[in-house]
Amino acid sequence: MTVAVLAVQGAFAEHGAMLEELGAQVFELRKAEDLERHFDGLVLPGGESTVQGKLLRELGMFGLLQKKIEEGMPVLATCAGLILLAKELSNDTGRYFCTLPVTVKRNAYGRQLGSFFYEGEIKGIGQYPMEFIRAPYIESVDKEVYVLAEVEGKIVAVQYKNQLAMSFHPELTKDSRIHKKFLDMI
Repeated sequence: MTVAVLAVQGAFAEHGAMLEELGAQVFELRKAEDLERHFDGLVLPGGESTVQGKLLRELGMFGLLQKKIEEGMPVLATCAGLILLAKELSNDTGRYFCTLPVTVKRNAYGRQLGSFFYEGEIKGIGQYPMEFIRAPYIESVDKEVYVLAEVEGKIVAVQYKNQLAMSFHPELTKDSRIHKKFLDMI
């Protein structure tokens, strides 16, 4: 199976390395021509969502990726990737793919100094190390969205159909169970 990792900005290399360790073929999406290659799943990494959204449009990648997600391509989205998928942002007027029926608060835990580590339960996975960096959280979800994890009452991981999205960075840990769950969705 082949996974494309958005590589226009942000923490994409770690996702690729973890997926390759699990046996997936991985390539980076950097320009519109890369979308001509076959891929079975998509990773939207952490980074700066505003920059990623702008580059996706400028590079001519936005429409086709949105269509693939809407048509059911499995996607793993972390931190900024969650923001790209969210239908609503409570503290920003920007909107991107709008394929995940949730409302997200950007930089909800503050700036870089608000970064933290938390060990918590993820439904279907168990105890998991969660690395939060300038993280958003999910304020609300539509009824068909399955909540996978919460931290102190705040939703930090969800699954909706083909979309697996979280506030934290699983690629920055040594625990590959979330990436394995994503590959199992493909």
